[in-house]
Amino acid sequence: MTKDKNIQLYCFGSGSSGNCYYLKIGSTGIIIDVGISHRKLKKYFGDYGLSMAEIKAILVSHSHTDHVRAVGAFSTTLGIPVYTSQQVHEGMERNFLMAKKVLRQYKQTVQHDTSFNIDDVQITAFPVPHDSNGNNGYLIRWAEGSLCFLTDVGAVTPEIINYVTQAEHLIVEANYDDTMLENGPYSEFLKRRIRSGSGHLCNTLTAQLITLYASPNIKNIWLCHLSQENNTPEVAVETITTKCLQSDRCELHNVPIVALKRTTPQSFDLK
Repeated sequence: MTKDKNIQLYCFGSGSSGNCYYLKIGSTGIIIDVGISHRKLKKYFGDYGLSMAEIKAILVSHSHTDHVRAVGAFSTTLGIPVYTSQQVHEGMERNFLMAKKVLRQYKQTVQHDTSFNIDDVQITAFPVPHDSNGNNGYLIRWAEGSLCFLTDVGAVTPEIINYVTQAEHLIVEANYDDTMLENGPYSEFLKRRIRSGSGHLCNTLTAQLITLYASPNIKNIWLCHLSQENNTPEVAVETITTKCLQSDRCELHNVPIVALKRTTPQSFDLK
């Protein structure tokens, strides 16, 4: 692997309105999920002065529309390979809300816990419990850093813990606040689905995951996929920051914790 330089993370959408992340490691660009429109993504690249020619791969977490809406269109237009599990490829084929499907020549199938390389970047997919099939988290490694991406998580599993412990940068779901969900407008059926082992992580469970298992070398924590109805950035950050400050792990006391915005693009330098 080459030396670490010019590592940027861009969030172009995080939440049920559409999810899309871009990791730029030198001249190697990797997109994670394309749940926003192709037109919007193209605009954001222009706004930030990014080159689409540097995109080497699209990683897909799972086949729900807010993560895959434009995967096929974006892949086909630019000729970019799409990496995900076989079950997610099959789920995208069945997703009638995807205007364009991923063409056969661009489908790349990943196996959980088996690493592959995009240029000098090593990627490992791992299983994540959610109410679709073959869901993936990703550990992405480069010469001097690593990032774990973890969204739409029903429960914390040994596999998740294993990869979280290895990451210097962490993007992790903090979907809902328990009290807000309990007192909110959702039906009891939907509340049970969200709280189930194949639903989403609440702020408290995310805080436990971080305080117990985050790497001693953790540098950044971003909270993703916050519910618009059952959470707020302020509540999520306060809940998790408080738990980190109460922890006897002093390395967590000064780690920046940022709630990613639902629809407003953001960029971060990974240091």
